[in-house]
Amino acid sequence: MTLSDAAYLAMGVGALGAAVLPRLVFRRPLSMPMVFLAAGVLVGLLPLPVPAVDPVRDRLWVEHAAELCVIVSLMGAGLALNRPVGLRRWAGPWRLVGIALPLTVAGVCAVAVPLLQWPLAPALLLAAVLAPTDPVLAAEVRVGEPTDEADDEDEVRFSLTGEAGLNDGLAFPFVLAALAAAAAGGGGGWIGRWVLVDVLVMTAIGVAVGVVAGRLLGMMFFRARPSALRLSEHMEGFVALGATFVAYGAAELLHGYGFLAVFVTACTIRAAERSHGYHKVLHEFTEQIERLLTVFLLFLLGGYLAVSGLPHLTWQGALVAVLLVLAVRPLAGWASLWGHRAGPRERLTVSFFGIRGIGSLFYLAYALGQTTRFDALAPQLWSVVAFTVLLSVLLHGAAATPAIRRLDRLRRDSPAPP
Repeated sequence: MTLSDAAYLAMGVGALGAAVLPRLVFRRPLSMPMVFLAAGVLVGLLPLPVPAVDPVRDRLWVEHAAELCVIVSLMGAGLALNRPVGLRRWAGPWRLVGIALPLTVAGVCAVAVPLLQWPLAPALLLAAVLAPTDPVLAAEVRVGEPTDEADDEDEVRFSLTGEAGLNDGLAFPFVLAALAAAAAGGGGGWIGRWVLVDVLVMTAIGVAVGVVAGRLLGMMFFRARPSALRLSEHMEGFVALGATFVAYGAAELLHGYGFLAVFVTACTIRAAERSHGYHKVLHEFTEQIERLLTVFLLFLLGGYLAVSGLPHLTWQGALVAVLLVLAVRPLAGWASLWGHRAGPRERLTVSFFGIRGIGSLFYLAYALGQTTRFDALAPQLWSVVAFTVLLSVLLHGAAATPAIRRLDRLRRDSPAPP
């Protein structure tokens, strides 16, 4: 058996598993990401002819594979959200992005600097990389398929999905801050330009591209006069990839945040004709592609953890990951939701399920490709980030089903407000 033959066999088994496993683990304290991550670890420990990926050596490949997975998942998340965008309706995601995200960055920096004995720049990079959440790795805590009702999403699923869609783009300024701090060598002259360009201008470009692309595509999908251009009548799901790539490519060419543009594009397309069944077709296609890419990346991540990720991990790095998952994120999330209309149980659940995943892999690969100043710490950075994803997948994956089922049961049993 050649290496390519083994790779084809592994991909075939993975694709079939991605179709079967969600139904097998449904309503169990188990998730598909847990299974494939564990399978990757097992295969990595066995003498099997399956190619191993080293993110330090194969950085560019990892960056683009994770990038593709993230933008596809962002399109799916935006299409799935039923609530119209607004300050009050989206209060949960706004709070989590505007308050919990910066608090998480600050908290990880505060524990990483003394524990790892790193300078501020690499500690800030680690914090920025681990800041964004990724609910795609736990299907129970995200919203389902698009529906006709604007208010049929419970606050937990809506807040976590909206947060992931927004912070996958808004974590980028903190990654760029770490790069700027490393280039400045400890000086603070970079802060003014960072606030003006990296925070304000690039965010505005990403939002603007998303709104324009979403409106143009929405008009084309639902209201174009030539029927050949009115794609909603043809019900072809792969069009979602076209919309994803158009928004992402345009924003990146204009030096804006492409992740943010994709999510805004999806929300704008959804708003163009909110009750149309075409949204479900687009969402189902993106969900299938996203599932395949996620399975593939988590399997390779498991192999990396077994071969070199865990051997490079120190107890200090592991402690940073544990503190992030069990203390920093829950406290930051709880603080950000203080005074929110959700009840205490919902606030606690949202705060706990700050799942780390594929976005963290992309941000680290991207940052290490922009400068050589972090090269000496690259193996340690990868080991801490990979272990954090492993810990999050196992802990949150096991807890998601029982926690959400209990909330759903309590919600059904509670009397409706008068």
